[in-house]
Amino acid sequence: MSEPSAKPKRKRVNIRRPDVMERVQAEVESHYRSPIVEKIRKEGGEITIGNTTLRLAQEFGFCYGVERAIDLAYASRRVFADKRIFLIGEIIHNPEVNRQLGEMNIVSLPWTELSSQYDELTEEDVAIVPAFGAPTSFMDKLEERGCIVVDTTCGDVMKVWRRVRSYAKDAITSIIHGKAGHEETRATASRAMGDDMKGHYLIILTLADTDYVCDYIQNGGDRNQFLERFSEDAHSEGFDPDLHLHQVGVANQTTMLKSETEEIQRRISAALKERDGNEDGFQVFDTICGATQERQDALFKMLDRKPDLLFVVGGYNSSNTTHLVEIGQEALPTFFIQDATCLASLETIAHYDLSTKNETKSNYPSQLLSDDPIIIGVTAGASCPANLIEATILRSFELRGISRDALQVD
Repeated sequence: MSEPSAKPKRKRVNIRRPDVMERVQAEVESHYRSPIVEKIRKEGGEITIGNTTLRLAQEFGFCYGVERAIDLAYASRRVFADKRIFLIGEIIHNPEVNRQLGEMNIVSLPWTELSSQYDELTEEDVAIVPAFGAPTSFMDKLEERGCIVVDTTCGDVMKVWRRVRSYAKDAITSIIHGKAGHEETRATASRAMGDDMKGHYLIILTLADTDYVCDYIQNGGDRNQFLERFSEDAHSEGFDPDLHLHQVGVANQTTMLKSETEEIQRRISAALKERDGNEDGFQVFDTICGATQERQDALFKMLDRKPDLLFVVGGYNSSNTTHLVEIGQEALPTFFIQDATCLASLETIAHYDLSTKNETKSNYPSQLLSDDPIIIGVTAGASCPANLIEATILRSFELRGISRDALQVD
């Protein structure tokens, strides 16, 4: 009996054809463009009407990687008009964008585990990989099912993957600064296992985690206690702190707070130097996303001329947006809002509380609803479209009794 023939490689499909992208860009612009945001940008990022000044951070909103991912998702529906299209989880962390894709009949699949839905994919189906990327097990499953894959993984994320793969190849444990349950970190951790799946990683989130690891590096400790502190999701299978903290390389989820990642790098380097007398067992590579850094730096610059309050607009599960909120909270009243509907009430603001990890309601700062002069700061994470920023700007002025017409935008 002859062996079954190997499944032929699926022909690559170019979905970035000029005719397709022209239509896609027009559609994306109609969904997410904001004339008001463009107007304020042209006026130096600040506009004053009466006793109300609204100031935008110099960098905010969609980054290139997010724009590319959205464009590819929209293009997929145009090119594969008659096919079933699926998406691993969310394309980015913004409810409005994911809602638009849902209306285009792009079906979201579970991203925390390979459910039975993946076994139902066929060679005629299209699977979109989100901007965060996906773990190798998911990519292997898509290949096994033979479906057409549209990979929108951000280039900055793939740079991190190359770094942790190189660590694994050299038997270096990856210490990843990130959130163990985040899509990007899960995808990165899977690459830290290396091509032979024998590599190791440890995910740390806080400086307290870092200090615990550093103490273990310098002084040793209770192995079981160490493993109890970090959940199974936070380290590779078979990870042993007595074996796998001798040679380490630091990487990170690309959307983390840059200053915190740098401090983690410094502390781990110091701990290894204290233990070994040198830093030969330590490697590091700057893997913070450029757009994330630019938005953080722009907010710090805004705080040099501190507004009276700050609205940070974005999805509540957006990591890069969360870190903007953390920066703002250190300096002034800061409200993390998903969109302008959070400002619908004249009594309270609905906003996300980072400490309780829930949406809550608070009274408006008295200055916002008074007749006193005020400066309102607005910024947004890299996954927030301009139309949601515009709606926040309009609502901010409305709360001050100023209509859209006063902004003189068609």
